[in-house]
Amino acid sequence: MDEERPFRALLDVGLIRTTTGALKGALDGGLDIPHSDKRIVGFKKEDKQLDVGVHRKYVYGGHVVAYMRTLIEDEPEKYQTHFSEYIKKGIEADGIEELYRKVHAGIRADLTTKKSEKEAPKAYKRFNLKKQTYDERRNKLITRLNSLNSAVGADDDENDD
Repeated sequence: MDEERPFRALLDVGLIRTTTGALKGALDGGLDIPHSDKRIVGFKKEDKQLDVGVHRKYVYGGHVVAYMRTLIEDEPEKYQTHFSEYIKKGIEADGIEELYRKVHAGIRADLTTKKSEKEAPKAYKRFNLKKQTYDERRNKLITRLNSLNSAVGADDDENDD
């Protein structure tokens, strides 16, 4: 029992059926989720087996490459907007699989988690009003009533003239 096991979890998304990608992402993230191969991309219902080639294609971004190529041919403007960061970094459709391989190798090389180097925000935004105490609410109401009474009193003085 010296073997380290990943965190065991049950994928519960309520009444709706989860997407295959959500399950695959959780499995790739290291969670031990009871499942069958039917929910993994590449499972063929007629053969009742997992097609490893299709699964491998998705793991290494083959579906992204196919999408990039169709956009290049059919809608170049949409390709420019969707893959603008890829274009800036010089990543083309032919280099996606190699990029994914490098990323996978980098993850496997160092499995330790690293703390983010971003600074914590200095001031937090409040989108709702701060809850007031009883005394604060009472004083605000008195102030508002006094201003309304003085406005009504000023209108009465103007009407007398």
